[in-house]
Amino acid sequence: MRSIWTGAIGFGLVNIPIKLFSATQESSLDLDMLDKKDLSNIHFMRVNEKTGKEVEWENIVKGYKIDDRYVVLTDKDFEAANAVKTKLIEISEFVKTDQIDSMLYETPYYVAPEKSGARAYALLREALLKTDKAAVATFVMRNKETLAILRANKEVIILNRIRFSQEIRDTKELDIPKKAEIKPGELKMAISLIDQLSKKFDISSYKDTYTEQLMKVIRAKSKGTKPAATHMRVVHSRTTDLMSQLKASLKSKTKKAS
Repeated sequence: MRSIWTGAIGFGLVNIPIKLFSATQESSLDLDMLDKKDLSNIHFMRVNEKTGKEVEWENIVKGYKIDDRYVVLTDKDFEAANAVKTKLIEISEFVKTDQIDSMLYETPYYVAPEKSGARAYALLREALLKTDKAAVATFVMRNKETLAILRANKEVIILNRIRFSQEIRDTKELDIPKKAEIKPGELKMAISLIDQLSKKFDISSYKDTYTEQLMKVIRAKSKGTKPAATHMRVVHSRTTDLMSQLKASLKSKTKKAS
């Protein structure tokens, strides 16, 4: 596994040298884009808008436009903005994880210690486990300030990038009815359905079955076989009465269980 960021965790006056590793991988198929006429691969080029010629990566720089003029930024400029944040994941406070709204979560990373930071890393991991808390921290990755939480399991510290509050859209943009009439009997029936479908969450019971089914279609087409068409199974009730739909859902679940 190749690290994507190196630096340190700032835990009070303790510095823990660490590396970040991506904790996830795609389960979807890696499909290529092709020209419909001859099935040639489609490539995207970095083209100079004036000359129309392709530009090599080593000749590309980043810039910000001010008054119709670009200010070009170098790696030293990014570090000069805040040299500490480009190399230090600075812990500012500790919170209970259930206080963090799930909407804020982004990308997870594994945090692994450098050899010189092994003991301090183990100490932080055990302290997070014992207190059942997560550390809130900020740092800069890929020239962007990142807000993150650090939490632990028995094996590793996990860093989750989380969104800043200003990145969450206001729900006022949505056209949601302020009030809707809910009958007590309907609410009771809905709670019964929730209770009937409730169980302990086990992520291993959920699989990406669509990718597997798509692969079957691809293999069939590669052998010249026309894949059998699947039809969407209608699961909703024909009635528009909410109470009738809830009753039918409960009966359906009971039949499946038996």
